[in-house]
Amino acid sequence: MPESYGKRQRGVVKAKKAAAREERRMARNQRRADRAAGEEHDWLGEPPEIPFVEVPTEDKASEESTEPDERE
Repeated sequence: MPESYGKRQRGVVKAKKAAAREERRMARNQRRADRAAGEEHDWLGEPPEIPFVEVPTEDKASEESTEPDERE
């Protein structure tokens, strides 16, 4: 049976959603206050390490295919 079925369950779900909204609102207001005070928050974090992958250039590709195309 779904959590949102019936009046009593709907009240519980609405209370959870209201609490989550209030928590997001408080966090948003804190970030605004911090920005107004001159603090910077790096919310993105550190970028992931990306390994270097060598991509073949056109020169290497043309050296490998020296045979003429046999298409007609």
